[in-house]
Amino acid sequence: MMFCKITILNKFITLRVTIMQSYFTVRPFLILSCVALLLGGCASEPVPVSAPILSGEQMLSESQGIANLGDRWKKGKQLVESGNLLVREGQNKIEEGNRMIEEGEKIKAESEEGYKNIKK
Repeated sequence: MMFCKITILNKFITLRVTIMQSYFTVRPFLILSCVALLLGGCASEPVPVSAPILSGEQMLSESQGIANLGDRWKKGKQLVESGNLLVREGQNKIEEGNRMIEEGEKIKAESEEGYKNIKK
């Protein structure tokens, strides 16, 4: 038969465990240290698993992938620069077209005015 009994004696807490009519006294600091060790073990971070070592083939494959990304980035940059150039050229052509339209409208208006003066 086993049971636990807690008693207070002279400011010390003692835990008495009775197993088959014999008494064992365990001091509080021993209990606290066991509990602290148990909690410390449960609360600690798990041991990280180390990353596997890359083989030469894996490193070569990854470096080729990175090189491909660099080439694609350069191609994208060239496309952006070409697009910006076309936009600037297009804006210049639009401005030139608008000037031609204004000049043509002016010539048409002058011609119509001249025709009206001749008819009078």
